[in-house]
Amino acid sequence: MFVCHGNICRSPMAEMISRRLAAEKGLDIVFASSATSTEEIWNGVGNPVYPPARAELLRHGIDPGGKRAVQLTAADYDKYDLFVGMDSANIRNMHRILGGDPQRKIRRLMDYTPRGGDVADPWYTDRFDVAYADILQGCTALLQKITENPETV
Repeated sequence: MFVCHGNICRSPMAEMISRRLAAEKGLDIVFASSATSTEEIWNGVGNPVYPPARAELLRHGIDPGGKRAVQLTAADYDKYDLFVGMDSANIRNMHRILGGDPQRKIRRLMDYTPRGGDVADPWYTDRFDVAYADILQGCTALLQKITENPETV
C-alpha cells in the first residue's frame, strides 16, 4: 500500500508504476494506494488522479483511469504486508491512523534507494516530472528488494 497525503498524485503514481514494473517482470503482486487525509474524498467518493499527475503517467504510457482517492484506515494494517509512505509527514500520519506499527510494515519509499529522503509533493512544487523520476527510482529499488531478498523488505 503506497500512501501520501491526498492519494491523487504521488501514491497513485507509485501504485501504477509498480504495477507496470511487476507486470514487466511477470510478478503477481497486489499494489494499492491511499491517503492520510480526507481532503480529496467527498461524500464517500474520492477524486480521480490529479490532472498533471495523470498527464505525467500518460507521458510514460501508464493510464491511471478509474483510480480514485481512498483513505487509509486502521483495518488496512491486517490487509497489506507493507505500507510505503512518500514523505516523513506521511509516515507520522500512518503511525497515527494505523495505531502504531508492531509488525514494522511502515517504510518510506526513497529509503529503498541510496539517496533516501522524501519524494517532494508535486502539488506544491509543480514538478510532476521530478516526482515521477523519484517514484520510478524508489519503486524499482523496492521491487528489486522484494524479488531478491523479500524477508528484509
